Amino acid sequence: MDYVIEMLNIRKEFPGIVANDNITLQVIPGEIHALLGENGAGKSTLMSILFGLYKPDKGIIKVKGKEVNITNPNVATQLGIGMVHQHFKLVHNFTVTENIILGMEEVRGGAIDIKSAANRIEELSKLYGLKVDPYAKIEDISVGMQQRVEILKMLYRNAEILIFDEPTAVLTPQEVGELMNIMRRLVKEGKSIILITHKLKEIKAIADRCTIIRKGKGIATVEVAETSTEKMAELMVGRKVSFSVQKAEPVLKDVYLKVENLIVKDNRGLEAVKNVSFEIRGGEILGLAGVDGNGQTELVEAITGLRKVESGKIILNGQEIQNLDVRKRSEVGLGHIPEDRHKHGLVLDFYLEDNMILENYYKEPFSSRGILNRTEIRKYSDRLINEFDVRSGQGSKTITRSMSGGNQQKAIIAREIDKSPLVLIVAQPTRGLDVGAIEYIHKRLVEERDKGKAILLFSLELDEILNVSDRIAVMYEGNIVGIVDSKQTNENELGLMMAGSKGGHESE
Repeated sequence: MDYVIEMLNIRKEFPGIVANDNITLQVIPGEIHALLGENGAGKSTLMSILFGLYKPDKGIIKVKGKEVNITNPNVATQLGIGMVHQHFKLVHNFTVTENIILGMEEVRGGAIDIKSAANRIEELSKLYGLKVDPYAKIEDISVGMQQRVEILKMLYRNAEILIFDEPTAVLTPQEVGELMNIMRRLVKEGKSIILITHKLKEIKAIADRCTIIRKGKGIATVEVAETSTEKMAELMVGRKVSFSVQKAEPVLKDVYLKVENLIVKDNRGLEAVKNVSFEIRGGEILGLAGVDGNGQTELVEAITGLRKVESGKIILNGQEIQNLDVRKRSEVGLGHIPEDRHKHGLVLDFYLEDNMILENYYKEPFSSRGILNRTEIRKYSDRLINEFDVRSGQGSKTITRSMSGGNQQKAIIAREIDKSPLVLIVAQPTRGLDVGAIEYIHKRLVEERDKGKAILLFSLELDEILNVSDRIAVMYEGNIVGIVDSKQTNENELGLMMAGSKGGHESE
């Protein structure tokens, strides 16, 4: 059989961890080949080796049957390999064209020839249905569009083999559908695609074959059409996984969080949250659904103290908190799992143990009279790492930046749930997590609810909203268009409400 890419018996070690343990991956020309594994299974490491970011300790790589030595990304580019990274590598105040030609600018008459580059980008954009404006600035376009710019960057460099690293982690359901159409078109034009993911639904929808990695080892390569989702999940996690959330009927307590006529502006000074009111009782989970960009992020930031409230009230257990700072809100019983783990969740260059006490470092037993108690901090951190299965090379002493995204997320969730606050605001808690971790986090959220806590869950994953919430509030253009009971609704009704039609049997 002719393969376009062969990675044979690849091994790669980092301090304290074997990331790739003798893995083999073979890609057929013109296929979409999924690479499936839990967080920290070694998927990104394997692809970083193919793209020349890491050097393998052992093993050989062949491109179109020839053995190659990929010492850096420029070599990979010359071999026709391109990669769209999970966290995009774009210069925000440059235009689309400036970003795409960066590093391979053509000069005419002493100046960079932007015009002919823009024309070629326009052609590529039309050919693959990308609809990108070559003159737009990166900071002015959506995340989905930024990803298309990354795809164009590869195509502009004539890549034949395209690697997508968790490409749907930051996209809305609509953008995911569009991305899949783009991938199908790329393959039709003769490209081959490697898709790193842990979303089984997407693999079923788009991939031809799938190689599964668990804890650094290659487990199997399967034909997607002939393999059930349950089977793939089991190969990936090493045990059977339940896709439904087990929970009893909610036992409701008093109203712990009340939002009254809240108005919040976005970064451009426009109203993002328009006169929103709702309440959450202890013992229930209220899901917040909607297409990305309809005010959910601003609402969550206003409640947690990251954004100023223009008018209206936020009442936590009878106390108004809209004018308190973040630490005060935390002290009166508000917990927050933030949407952007790098910006608001972690200090990436700190040790993992220091991230575990970010909100409590000034309290006993972690410090006394301003001096940190390292023994207590280590003890606490070790317990959380163990309890929440946070995987890292050197345990509490791991530099947080070096961990996989999913394990960084687990660390934040461990810290926030362990504090067991009265009201927990949870934004996109399972973004970038695999089925095993998702199952665990959903279980922990339901446990908090059963302890009588009030939980606001904001997620763009409709399955998650339907599965975990007791009631669901749908936001559209800054308003709550309706609040429905999760047992009496479905994806279809929610989808219509997300597009702005009034719904629900409990409207305000």
